[in-house]
Amino acid sequence: MRDDSPSAELLEWYDRHARVMPWRVPPRDRKEGVRPDPYRVWLSEVMLQQTTVAAVRDYFRRFTDRWPTVAALAGSEDADVMAEWAGLGYYARARNLLKCARAVVADHGGVFPTTRDALLTLPGIGPYTASAVAAIAYDEPATVVDGNVERVMARLHNVATPLPAAKPELTALAEAFTPDTRPGDYAQAVMDLGATICTPRNPACGICPWRSRCVARVEGTAAALPAKSPKKAKPVRFGIAYVVRRIDGAVLLERRPDSGLLGGMLGWPGTEWSEKTPEPAPPIRAEWKDLGAEARHTFTHFHLRLTILTATVPMDRTPTRGDFVERADYSPAALPTAMRKVHDLAFVTHRRV
Repeated sequence: MRDDSPSAELLEWYDRHARVMPWRVPPRDRKEGVRPDPYRVWLSEVMLQQTTVAAVRDYFRRFTDRWPTVAALAGSEDADVMAEWAGLGYYARARNLLKCARAVVADHGGVFPTTRDALLTLPGIGPYTASAVAAIAYDEPATVVDGNVERVMARLHNVATPLPAAKPELTALAEAFTPDTRPGDYAQAVMDLGATICTPRNPACGICPWRSRCVARVEGTAAALPAKSPKKAKPVRFGIAYVVRRIDGAVLLERRPDSGLLGGMLGWPGTEWSEKTPEPAPPIRAEWKDLGAEARHTFTHFHLRLTILTATVPMDRTPTRGDFVERADYSPAALPTAMRKVHDLAFVTHRRV
């Protein structure tokens, strides 16, 4: 690696300005031979998908305190992991997390494979995560491309093609810059550059280590890149959430099917979510009251509006689905965000249950 190469310039900057992360080995320690833990690298990368660093830090600490190794995670109860994941969103990631941990233990003796190609054979690991673990944990010169890297490459080379059509071009440009020396630190350096300097709005071009190379800075187009194709309007789906309290304080909850949105998570019994007003599907015989407020939540592909119906039932009333959870065992924090919004409206804002 030449001293004046782009990667050398960026690594020199990273050595001084690397962000402190609970899952990261700092560049100084890395140079002294401290190896990143593949488990911590993998766990952080899964958590960080479509989620901010600020949101992930506390989740990561709780997970690694409770399950410090991949073997510990593999041996955990599904419900415990899903409860710890609540609030991070994209719950299929949590299910795949367990599948992958169990495959590492069952098929690889509790040790993550050391190459990108081998990592791709694990359940729930796609090209991005495989590249990130291979590069950061094992120093394989795999090209890691996330939104930060796409933005840096689009500006550096003044790529006007809008995303997502530009992805192959931006990946090829990123690959051309990936060095054989310190590829793990380099991968983290590009992501740090995008997160702290080459930001979506108001990029700090004056202090960028690549400012002399950046075509978009020279052309005055940096703030407009990467270009993005217009997004389609998200549809709205409607549903009913049934909030039931038994007279002793127990609440009726239902575990959702493993597949689909919020798969495997606890939540309020309800109807299907559809673009038309759904048919009622009460989980228990009761005198229902309309709360008069909607719980609104936005998923990746649609907006959800939930009508909330509430009821209090006697001790001898049996539900047709779901189970009563004793008040002492019920924690709204264990619910996914959409269901926690229902709780907040029913138990906090309106106090109707």
